[in-house]
Amino acid sequence: MRGAEAFSSPRRGHYSGVESAALSAPIVFSLFFLSGAAALVYQTAWQRILALGSGVGIYSVAMIVGAFMAGLGIGSHAAGVCSARISPRRALQLFALVELGIGLFGLLSPFLLYDLLYTRATWLYAVPWRAGLAHFLTLLLPTGLMGMSLPFLVRGSVRDAALASRTIGDLYGLNVLGAATGALLTPWVLVRLLGLRGAVFTAAAANFVVGVGALWLARTVPDEDPIKPGRDHGGEGAEQSGSHLFARWMGLYGTSGFVALALEMLWFRIVDVAVKSSAFTFGTVLALYLLGCGAGALVGARLAPRLADPLHGFLLCQSLLVLASAVAIALPVWLPAAWLGPFHDYWRLYEGMTLGESGAAATLLRLYVLLPIYLFGAPTFLMGLAFPILQRAVHDDVRTSGRKVGLLQAANIAGCVAGSFLVGLLALDRLGTAGTLRVLCLVAAVFAVLGWRQAGTGRRAFAALAASLVGLALALPSNARLWARLHGWEPGDSLLAEDASGVSAILAEGGGQRYRVSVNGKGNSTLPFGSVHSFLGAVPVLIHPAPEDVAIIGLGSGDTAWAAGCRPETRKVTVFELLRSQPGLLWELLNRYPYAPLRRFLDDPRLRLVFDDGRSRLEHEGRRYDMIEADALRPHSAGSGSVYSTEFFSACARRLKPGGIVCSWTPTPRVYESFARVFPHLIAVSADGEPLLVGSLTPLGLDRGEWRARLESSEVREYLGPGLASKLVSTLRSAHRGDPGAYAEAGANTDLFPRDEFLSP
Repeated sequence: MRGAEAFSSPRRGHYSGVESAALSAPIVFSLFFLSGAAALVYQTAWQRILALGSGVGIYSVAMIVGAFMAGLGIGSHAAGVCSARISPRRALQLFALVELGIGLFGLLSPFLLYDLLYTRATWLYAVPWRAGLAHFLTLLLPTGLMGMSLPFLVRGSVRDAALASRTIGDLYGLNVLGAATGALLTPWVLVRLLGLRGAVFTAAAANFVVGVGALWLARTVPDEDPIKPGRDHGGEGAEQSGSHLFARWMGLYGTSGFVALALEMLWFRIVDVAVKSSAFTFGTVLALYLLGCGAGALVGARLAPRLADPLHGFLLCQSLLVLASAVAIALPVWLPAAWLGPFHDYWRLYEGMTLGESGAAATLLRLYVLLPIYLFGAPTFLMGLAFPILQRAVHDDVRTSGRKVGLLQAANIAGCVAGSFLVGLLALDRLGTAGTLRVLCLVAAVFAVLGWRQAGTGRRAFAALAASLVGLALALPSNARLWARLHGWEPGDSLLAEDASGVSAILAEGGGQRYRVSVNGKGNSTLPFGSVHSFLGAVPVLIHPAPEDVAIIGLGSGDTAWAAGCRPETRKVTVFELLRSQPGLLWELLNRYPYAPLRRFLDDPRLRLVFDDGRSRLEHEGRRYDMIEADALRPHSAGSGSVYSTEFFSACARRLKPGGIVCSWTPTPRVYESFARVFPHLIAVSADGEPLLVGSLTPLGLDRGEWRARLESSEVREYLGPGLASKLVSTLRSAHRGDPGAYAEAGANTDLFPRDEFLSP
């Protein structure tokens, strides 16, 4: 097998008669596969833990991703420079130490990131620049070590410059397939059964296996490097190793990283809306993304050595992958809705799929497998295919193989960081998904033009590609058409807004007499007011004797916060909301639907809107409230564990004034138990058939007569309207003492073990 030859067979003149000891390719590939799996487990767990401190808003997420990738780039560059000065055996030994170091940090990371930094040093995350610096410094060591792994392993494995692209492509491909496996196992198995702490410990065990295995392998490699200094011409394309030509390749690969990360953000936003995502969406879709890249790299490893002109092949891949992506995104918008069948029917639903329900298997296959493969199966395959082609172009000396891989990876990661910040924080705000895709089409057209300038017989193909990309950029559907289709609505019957924080929609139902508010594709609340959300706002402020300062996490249609302002004693209603476009969309609705309670709410001088992660802001802001409520969130929704955990309810308790109360929807026994572990004094209410809990650290009186008197006051009744007021009478009548031990056997949700979110048994 030629793959094994690259590890074990010396070529003529390479070793001056010194025979290389064989290095077992299957073992190396297996170890690097396992290393990739561990890395994705860490990435998922660490990002979630760090977001508890700085929030899940777009700026916080961008800082965490940027810090993670910056560490990878620094490590890759450092190892690349170092690898050219060491022997293959030393390189493998360093690879082993890197893996052992990652594993050791992994073992300590839950204590460091959560028990120490999050619970005892929350002041670090109170200011954005300080949070970004804390993320960077915290992740620099482990991510730097992760970035070092490929350059060191390449230096220890490559034995033949002519076969370098095959070896490196196989290593990269297997590592990415391992990452895909880790991405899939993390939500479906590890976090679901072991929690975040257990998942991280499992990844650490994998790193220790890799480290010990690499140390054992290092004994089979010569201690002294038998290759003499100088250039080793390893075949066609070797002339491209000059410093200025290598710098050109770094520029191309950096731009490729920018495009890849930008497309990844667009794909995941589209999938998030289209599947009405759950906690399992991100890991499953990421696994398919990585699977495409890994498969492409393995195919490219076999194709690259045969290419006469790697530059043309690389530019062709970069142009085609953007073209394929743009067509895949635009086609469902261009086609008649009836042609989309079950996809269109699903997009019209208020709620998404719940695992375990009837027909869930078929829906899961369509949404979590077929749709992602359709959207980015071909583009990610081309991304992976381009990697070995790139290696084919630059490698001509095995001594510099690790160095070049490290520098190229650093350039690519720098492009990825730029893509994350420019697209995530700027382009999506200014241009939206469709507009950003237009820009990427034009960037890909530049790749095609470069190919046209360099090509001989392929000039016509590159010219056609450039023209197609420019034409597609002009023909792509607007943001309004794209998001209306992915909600199952027509643009004329919907109000849509997109910015960096997400996609908001208000969809007309019942001939314009009823409206659905959706956030990232999922039904959030409705208009006119009067659903369970209104009860969540009104019930606790009627129970509290004088709710002057009220906090609501989540705006939605505004019904919870509106109802929470029904008492004349209330001086301030603070609403924490992640989607910055949501209030503007509600104002726009008033032009179509002059709904008086909504206008009264938006005009209310007591309203204070804060665009931030509610949990993070509560912990850092220092304000205290008479009542706090987190608007109803489905327990299986992505991120729901952060607002249904004992730690979240404890954070709310710390922000209560004396005699203050917290209200929560309790859709599962675990949410009830998590709430009851914090608040010893409970009042349970059935609101429109939904269970609510009101809790306090101090005794609560069960005075239904007093509550009804407050409800029957002229100010409150006029504010709420007679219909809702009448429903609240029966709701308050259902109130009774909650039992703190009612669901003790169910267990609680915690930050590091969000059982309900991941459907833990």
